[in-house]
Amino acid sequence: MDAATKAKIKKEFQVHERDSGSSDVQVALLSHRIDELTEHLKIHKKDHSSRYGLIKMVSARRSLLDYVKRKDEGRYRNLIKRLKLRR
Repeated sequence: MDAATKAKIKKEFQVHERDSGSSDVQVALLSHRIDELTEHLKIHKKDHSSRYGLIKMVSARRSLLDYVKRKDEGRYRNLIKRLKLRR
């Protein structure tokens, strides 16, 4: 992921103006990386090391989403709706 894409995602999901590390931003960045890696694995089916990384990223995103849900249910619902996640 290049810096421009990362900056665009941060700008879209930040909670306040100087926000770069909130759970919302982290989930959005992970979701983008998961989407990219999923496409890669559709082509390279035997790339097991990348598949392992994908599983770790999905787990990290799940943990962050659980945290957001615990802290603020409305923000959680808005986040999964904006990212088009199944939950």
